[in-house]
Amino acid sequence: MKGLILSGGKGTRLRPLTHTSAKQLVPVANKPVLFYGIEAIAAAGIREVGIIIAPETGDEIRAAAGDGSRFGVSIQYIEQEAPLGLAHAVLTAEPFLDGAPFVMYLGDNLLRDGIVDLVETFRAEQPDALILLTPVPDPENYGVAELDDGRVARLVEKPSEPRTNLALVGVYMFTPSIFEAARSIEPSGRGELEITDAIQALVDGGRRVDPHIVHGWWKDTGQVQDMLEANRLILDDLMERIDGELVDSRVEGRVAIAEGARLERTTVRGPAIVGRDSRITDAYIGPYTAIGEGVTIEKAELEHSIVLSGSTISDLEFRIEASLIGKNVRIGRGPALPKAYRFVVGDNADVQIL
Repeated sequence: MKGLILSGGKGTRLRPLTHTSAKQLVPVANKPVLFYGIEAIAAAGIREVGIIIAPETGDEIRAAAGDGSRFGVSIQYIEQEAPLGLAHAVLTAEPFLDGAPFVMYLGDNLLRDGIVDLVETFRAEQPDALILLTPVPDPENYGVAELDDGRVARLVEKPSEPRTNLALVGVYMFTPSIFEAARSIEPSGRGELEITDAIQALVDGGRRVDPHIVHGWWKDTGQVQDMLEANRLILDDLMERIDGELVDSRVEGRVAIAEGARLERTTVRGPAIVGRDSRITDAYIGPYTAIGEGVTIEKAELEHSIVLSGSTISDLEFRIEASLIGKNVRIGRGPALPKAYRFVVGDNADVQIL
């Protein structure tokens, strides 16, 4: 069995960060989202992984994930010339998959409980496809499944009037029958070959498509609030570890401070994580905050936020909260005092508070 991870999307909902970086490499709890998917596939015993990449961000993803050896897998990169749909990505990967059953994992998704049990179920029961579903409050924003006697009967992509609240989670398992199904469909109204249409073609052709309802949490990290929520959920499972230096500082709860980090006259209230070589002085880091590598924070307070590597935050009177701050960002006090701060800041920005 092989793994296929889709990392070719443009990440328009996470702009401006994704103007300069692939959305799958934005970190959650100081680890790129993409890495969680690779690790989940590796934990399921799958050793050959293909990653679909776009021409614009492929080099960055190659540099980050490498040949896969650090994850215990072998990675092959597959370029998709344009984002023409998930079913198109499957067809693009057909030479790599070479007739093997496979897991398809969307590179910006997080699944808390992993896929070990799901892969075992797929191997044991041998359906033509296994799809993951979860109840959502807004099914009109997702591909939605309708079930009949425990089997998938109908799939609709973003229905205006959904008949169920069961949304497709971004993890699928297929046999090679999906290739014929993908070749049989036409582009949707948005010009893409939809994976929902390809799965529906399997159903219409009498193929067996089994559903699995996800009971643990699942997150599509395509938007800022989703990233912050995923960060919160992962930090809830954080193991305490203090490898950095604390000078007149206090940590409370589950806090991880990486080697090379130095905290002076600072309070960190967990769950929270501070990356390697960061410097935090006269500050407060509140729960559900992830501070990346080489970050400098002085005379500031943060809570429920993500700060990427190389950024500097200083001399702020009010607390930063629910914010996603990109790489090499500078945030400092200007000549006037605003009442509050809330930021979604792209890489290499320089923000002055007026």
